[in-house]
Order: sequence, then structure tokens, then C-alpha cells
Amino acid sequence: MGLQKLSIKSARPINVNIFDSVSACAIGTSNDRILQLRKSLPQPFAAASADDPKAVPVSASIPEIEPISTPPAKNDAALEVTQSDQRRRAVDWEKVKKREAREKKEEANRKIASRKAISVILRRDATKAIIEKKRGPTNSKKLLPRTVLEALHERITALRWESALKVFELLQEQLWYRPNSGMYIKLIVMLGKCKQPERAHELFQAMISEGCVVNHESYTALLSAYGRSGLFDEAFSLLEEMKNNPDCQPDVHTYSILIKSCLLVFAFDKAQWLLSDMESLGVRPNTITYNTLIDAYGKAKMFAEMETTLVKMLSEKNCEPDVWTMNSTIRAFGSSGQIEMMEKCYEKFQSAGIEPSILTFNILLDSYGKAGDYKKMSAVMEYMQKYHYSWTIVTYNVVIDAFGRAGDLKQMEYLFHLMQSERIRPSCVTLCSLVRAYGEAGKPGKIGGVLRFMENSDITLDTVFFNCLADAYGRMGCFAEMKGVLELMEQKGCKPDKITYRTMIKAYSSKGMTKHVKELQDLARSVEGPQFQRKKPDFL
Repeated sequence: MGLQKLSIKSARPINVNIFDSVSACAIGTSNDRILQLRKSLPQPFAAASADDPKAVPVSASIPEIEPISTPPAKNDAALEVTQSDQRRRAVDWEKVKKREAREKKEEANRKIASRKAISVILRRDATKAIIEKKRGPTNSKKLLPRTVLEALHERITALRWESALKVFELLQEQLWYRPNSGMYIKLIVMLGKCKQPERAHELFQAMISEGCVVNHESYTALLSAYGRSGLFDEAFSLLEEMKNNPDCQPDVHTYSILIKSCLLVFAFDKAQWLLSDMESLGVRPNTITYNTLIDAYGKAKMFAEMETTLVKMLSEKNCEPDVWTMNSTIRAFGSSGQIEMMEKCYEKFQSAGIEPSILTFNILLDSYGKAGDYKKMSAVMEYMQKYHYSWTIVTYNVVIDAFGRAGDLKQMEYLFHLMQSERIRPSCVTLCSLVRAYGEAGKPGKIGGVLRFMENSDITLDTVFFNCLADAYGRMGCFAEMKGVLELMEQKGCKPDKITYRTMIKAYSSKGMTKHVKELQDLARSVEGPQFQRKKPDFL
């Protein structure tokens, strides 16, 4: 691997302390005596009488002292120093008063700002409470705009579509609300990701009725919602509607989204038709379009089509391959066991100036691990460490699974503890790898340790984990524990699927336990309903 590490040197500023030197003039011995005597006398003294010939004229604010028998020149110098000191103190006192006044004003401003801040915070809390329906009237029309918009953004980002729509209804009731097409588009995209095409269509119609500008972005958002849910008749109909509207012509983003939706259900003929339609309209595919095709062909093991698409991509002037192109290509060959071809592609992409990412190394690790080439897998790990590629949870899951499949439980457990020391929380995939490895090694006690770890963590478990658990117990002949998996699934709110029952049936059948097999077969038939049958796209 020929990647060279880039060393960026950064110069840090050096703190230099600069000291100002101030020269002071020495005062004569007599003057020092005068000042020292003045400080030692009690304050205040009454001014000397004007008739007193021995009195020395001084400032009214300075206490009077008797003259010292020193030469007149020295007395004048002492008086001048005293008056200078008075002026300096007067200036210092003025500065003190100004500073105190400024501090009082700043303190008053801080109190005012604090009261305003508390008022804003209380209003925001009240707004949030109304949004969450904890207290207060739900029809308030004077809520803080920032709080409502933040609440809506949080729900859109988290794909909490039901809550997001409720907040949007509250937003529409506000006195300051103005219809905004951008907000509608975000909501429609969210509903598409949540497989809610009907509600996305309702919002699209509401956007039109409120007078928002409907452009190709709005149509693309709705088209994406149809495509994600497999409603291809509606999606293609909307595409034709866009083509007939001069103000809403489909662009490369529109076609790329629809092509990806078709490829997800392996409708390669429709994807090719869309590419031809793009060409007829003068819409050029971009890197994302080609990457989508390459990735889909690779996952379907259609290597000839993948290579043709890659060659066509390279022939485009303004369409260069990137790291996603490299990752899709090497993943296709690596997952099919074509390690040599994977390595050749990796070297070619790297020589073309494409730098690998952490995902690239995860693909290499996974491919070498599944091929049983642990020497090369270790080389990749050392390379990542040498050039400071931070491991992600995917990296840990890949190497933990690889060493577990190899039966190297010591290395697997070391990586699991290292993962936690790096403050990377294990996932359900991590626990599946541990359970699978312990099951193949015949260590039920270790599986119990995984279950105890699971109970003390907040890891969200799914049906796949429990299927791995049932398979591990079945391999070891721990039928009581395997039966208990069903009870554990019920406690965790996971429903068994057909794989759960088939795994347990296989274990019972291997030991000739026909009674249990019959019971589970009846349960399996009850779950193998229409919900497990994959629907074909309606245009096929």
C-alpha cells in the first residue's frame, strides 16, 4: 500500500513577557525626612495663623508641620515634592471614582441582562412545555420562533415524523408564521425516509394551497418519497409531470434519486431506461449517478455491467471517480472472494490519486477476514495504526468478528476490551459476533457473561441478536437455554421471525426431538404470513 503520510507542521506562538522599566529620581535626605515626618503626624492639623512668622504656607488639604531647620533651597524642594504628590493622589482618586462608577454601571447592566435572560429562558421553557403538551394551552399563538423552529428541526433530524407534524401544525398557528417552501421540502424528505408517501403528498398539496413556490426541488422531494416506498407508478407519473412543466424540469439529482430507488429492488431495466431518458433531455450523469450504478451492480455480482459503467464514467470529462467509486468497486470484489482483483483495483485507484478513507480499510479488513487471510488483515491494522487512522465501531466489529470466526477468542476478547477502553460503545453487531464465536467454541459460560453485560448496558437488541443466541445454544445442545431465548425476546419486546423458529427446529431435529419440532413448525406457520413476503415493484 503506497499511501504516504502527510506531515503538517504547525508553528505555535511563543509567549514573550515584556517588562516596562521605569526610572525614578532620588529625593534628597532632607526631603525624605520631611515626607516621613508628615506621614507620622496625626491628621488633620489646624492651619497655622497668618501672623505666625514661623508658619510655612502649604495646601489646605495637607496638614501643617513646623519648619525644619534646613537651608531654604532644600525646604522649597521638599514643598514642591509634597505638592506633586498631592496632585498625583488627586488624579489617582479621580481614577478610582471613575472606575467605581464604571463598575457600578456594569453591575447594573449585568443585573438587567440577567433578568432579561431569565425571562427569555422561562419563555422558551414555557414554549417547550406547550410543544410537549406538558402544561399550558396548546393553542398558544405567541410562542418564541427560535424555540419552535429548533423543536421542529430536532424532530426532522431524528425522523420523528409524527411529532414533527404536530410541531409544524403548532408552527402554522403562530402569528409570525409565513409559508416557506424550504420547510415543506424538509418535511416531505423526512416523510419519504419514514415511508410515509401519502402524508408527503398531503404536504405537497398543502404547500401549493398556501401559495409557496413549487419548483423542481419540491417535485424531487415528493418523487423521492414515492421511490423509497416502492410506488414507482406514482414516481414515474410525477417525473412526466415535471418534464411537461417548463419551470420544474428534472435535473441530475431527480434522476439519480429515482435510479437509486429502482436499483434497490433490482429493477435494472428501469434504471437503464432512466439513463436513456436523461440523455434525450441533455441531462448528464454525475459522479453520484455512476457511483449508485456501480454499487448496485457490484452488490448484485454483475461485474461485467459494473466494469462497463466504470469505463463510461472514466470517459466523461466532468465526471471523475472518487473514494466512493473505489469503495464500491473493491467491496464488490472483496465480498465475492476475489481478493486479487480487489487488490489490483485498490492499487489502480490509489495510483490515480484517490486517497482511501476509514471505510476503505474497513472493507479491506472485512474481505481479508472472511477470506481467512489474517496476515494481510493484520498488515492493514498495522498500516492504520502507523498512519493514525482512528478506528470506528465498524472497524472493531469487523476485526472482532474475523478473530471470532477464526477461533482466536483471546484476541477477540482483547479487542472487545480495547474497544471499551477507547469509549466506543459496543453495538448489537458486536454482541452477535461474541455469541457466535462462543457458540462455535462450545463455551456457554462465556455466553452468560455476554448476557450479563447486555443487562448492565443500554444496548438496543434486535431479532438478529436473539437468532444468533438461539443458534449458539442449539449448536452446544443447550436446549433449555435455547427455549429460554423466546422468553427473553418477549421481555425485550422483540418478536420471533421465521429464522428464529427455523434455527430452533434445526437444532431439535439434529437430536431427533420430534415433539418440539412439531410445536415450533406450527408457530413458524403462524408468522410466515404476508408480512414476510417481499412485494415486487408494481411496474414489473
